[in-house]
Amino acid sequence: MLAKTMLVGLLALAAVAPAAAAPFHHPYGQWREYNRDWLAACPDAIKEDGLSYEDYSCFASTGSQELNGANLPAYSLTLIRNRLTGDIDIAVTVALEKGETDTSRPLVLTFGGEVPEKLDFIADLETRHNVSNQYFVKDTARRDALLERMKQRNAVVLSVPLTGGDVAIKDTRLSLRGVEASLDFMTSYARKVTQY
Repeated sequence: MLAKTMLVGLLALAAVAPAAAAPFHHPYGQWREYNRDWLAACPDAIKEDGLSYEDYSCFASTGSQELNGANLPAYSLTLIRNRLTGDIDIAVTVALEKGETDTSRPLVLTFGGEVPEKLDFIADLETRHNVSNQYFVKDTARRDALLERMKQRNAVVLSVPLTGGDVAIKDTRLSLRGVEASLDFMTSYARKVTQY
């Protein structure tokens, strides 16, 4: 009897699991899909001359468990797929409640068992779209290598240098479970629009 009950439970779980990752249309005018610890979104409209990447891109993101005053992740990692060119960018967002990012020291990404990837805020990272707390990887070859590592790994530790806070460096573990599925979603939905 116990085995039969467990089998029924597993079959019910298997029936629900695929639906949990199914794309859905959000009232904010986006197609969205949850992929494990990542949320991917593609807006309904493409605005080629838009001022923000959200106007002409799909994006997927994961965030820290630590939240800021706006109840949003204090640290997040975002993949951005330009719907016009197909290029994929990697961005780190730091949205702290207390303290500031110390851009005189490097931001570090550590994939377990590998040499840490140090990113200088001047030489390796840049801000875009008039947003001062979101840092994009500049070099395309380095970005592409990081993306490949993100696809292969389960998590990354983001180490952000800080000033004016309680700690000098904040280490945050970010999940990479769902990266590949999010990339697949962005590719599939990049041209699905109601307005262009």
